Amino acid sequence: MVLNLILQTLTIGAYAARLAGVQMLRIATSISLFNLFVTASRFANLFYSPMLGSISDRASAFARRGPAWTVLAEHQYDHQMRLIIFAGTIGTAIGALMLPTFLMLFRRGIAAFERLRSLPRAILRVANVGVVLDIGRSVQTPRPAEWRRFKVAHVPFKLIAANIIVTAVYAVGVVAAAYASLLDPHAARTAILASGLVNGIATISFTLIVDPTSAFITDQAVRGERPVEEVKSLVFYLSLSAIVGTLLSQALLYPAALFIAWGANLINR
Repeated sequence: MVLNLILQTLTIGAYAARLAGVQMLRIATSISLFNLFVTASRFANLFYSPMLGSISDRASAFARRGPAWTVLAEHQYDHQMRLIIFAGTIGTAIGALMLPTFLMLFRRGIAAFERLRSLPRAILRVANVGVVLDIGRSVQTPRPAEWRRFKVAHVPFKLIAANIIVTAVYAVGVVAAAYASLLDPHAARTAILASGLVNGIATISFTLIVDPTSAFITDQAVRGERPVEEVKSLVFYLSLSAIVGTLLSQALLYPAALFIAWGANLINR
């Protein structure tokens, strides 16, 4: 649960990269730092996924004791998976609340990279006690009174809707694959490795709709065709829609698990 919380917090924090790039007119550098956050979240996933597999193995062993145990194991397992997803929802909300802090970190990161001309050296500055204390003093908290400035009219509806769906599918993909391994033990290994059946849909949607549209809005702001306030609205509503998406993922968990189990059986045949 803690790992999924951290992973989702980092994912939302990456949204601030676009706004930092617009404010400092350093889009390419901000994209590089954005990729750093994405890499960090994927590194956390290296530990997160095997732990899900471990829970699935224990549940499968429990279910093999008999029919009554199978029902109990599935009930307990479903409860555990939903708790893990809910931890991701909390992480998404924390990431949204920390957006001003992430924005400050991205701005400092861009400035440090320009001075040092080395991303590893810029990152190692975090080990400096003085820098850490300075960052601590610079931490900003969101002010609810400012939220009224973010106009939903500045963000295309299809972008918000697509981000809700993409986030919901991403949040449930790996968990649903682990769930599918319990629903169909005969195709358990295939199911565990078939999370791409669900995540692939989200990746295509993100590549075709979410990323190009948000990038276009960002580029317009850099060229002066849009005010920076509209990019702030973009980041705000992408974060808000991500929270909604992780809540929606609770409803998608079991259908996604059945879909992956069906796909695993199809592959086996």
